[in-house]
Amino acid sequence: MFDAAVSAADPFKVLAEYLPQKPKGRCIVVGAGKASAAMAAALEAAWPDVPLQGVVVTRDEHAVPTRHITILEASHPVPDARSEQAAHDILQAVKGLGPDDLVLALISGGGSALLALPVAGITLVEKQNIGRQLLHSGATISEMNTVRKHLSAIKGGKLAVAAAPAQVVTLVISDVPGDDPAIIASGPTVPDATTPQDALRILNKYNLDVPDTVRHVLENTTTAVSSQHSANADNRVEMIATPFMALQAAAEVARAAGVTPLILGDALEGESCVMGVVMSGVARSVQAHAVPVRAPAVLLSGGETTVSIRAGTKPGKGGRNTEFLLSCALALNGQAGIWGLAGDTDGIDGTEDAAGAIFSPDTLARGLQNDVAAEDFLKQHDSYSFFEKLDDLIKTGPTLTNVNDVRLLLVL
Repeated sequence: MFDAAVSAADPFKVLAEYLPQKPKGRCIVVGAGKASAAMAAALEAAWPDVPLQGVVVTRDEHAVPTRHITILEASHPVPDARSEQAAHDILQAVKGLGPDDLVLALISGGGSALLALPVAGITLVEKQNIGRQLLHSGATISEMNTVRKHLSAIKGGKLAVAAAPAQVVTLVISDVPGDDPAIIASGPTVPDATTPQDALRILNKYNLDVPDTVRHVLENTTTAVSSQHSANADNRVEMIATPFMALQAAAEVARAAGVTPLILGDALEGESCVMGVVMSGVARSVQAHAVPVRAPAVLLSGGETTVSIRAGTKPGKGGRNTEFLLSCALALNGQAGIWGLAGDTDGIDGTEDAAGAIFSPDTLARGLQNDVAAEDFLKQHDSYSFFEKLDDLIKTGPTLTNVNDVRLLLVL
């Protein structure tokens, strides 16, 4: 099921059908995200007769060979100097275009960190520090990207303004709950409805340590630069792969195996450890009462949970998917007939080298046999290490796509 979910978002399978008419003028390709390099290669395969040129930036180790489009790599989830340079190069690529030219923007999750050009008045180091704090704060992806947009000279629609009067067609692989293109990669080509005051409220909500320079920029910017009044009115966005499409593909695999799938939602958010307890309760209800579905069944969900690091806690290794699974396993306490899998479809759970993990009814018992107490590892946010010791991590390597997390509970 997990493999099917990933495959449903493969750029080589989905991109071609969403391409616009070929332009009269030049075709400039720009992009950012974990899937952007694969999207660029898929575009070249689909349009071999169109002279393509441009620049896309992806995460380290996510580049693929291309013939004409330049592929850059940069750091994720915290940006680095290469992220700043990539944003400069992409803005340069769209300069001087005319109304007959076409810009194809290839956008996927991860683009926020990969396009890190600070707005005038703040430094990259200040952006990096704010980003690190947000990652540990428990802020949602929407909140994080609202802040990122207002500290950026390219996000929040500013790239589309720079490309005018050329038309910009944005092809998006969604990794955010709700599939809002203004949030995915912080919407570099999409009009922004948020304000600098919204960003300030988020920074205050999580009590972040905010430099005076950042506060000054946000307090003295009254309107969003990315209102797009000067962008081409024919700009449009095409959503080519989404979390719901991935869940549907997983559900088809279950049906073919004689297991009833129940998709609980593609936009579930909240604390990973709480989500584990909630979904374990639903699984117990399926087994005991045939509610909300009769076993054999699989409970599927997508979205992006969060892991809030408690003050004074030095976190271990882990991500939101392995933390969800460890919490779920603890809540089930060895319940027979229930298995779980959760993984990020990009192949990277947080910052680790695993997509996620799997648990079974004997997971906790096997842990104790190996002197590994699950409660201690969950308390220290060290879920990766727990599943590593049991050899239950799922390591796919970079999948070159990204439609966020897929969580599966199989109930027999």
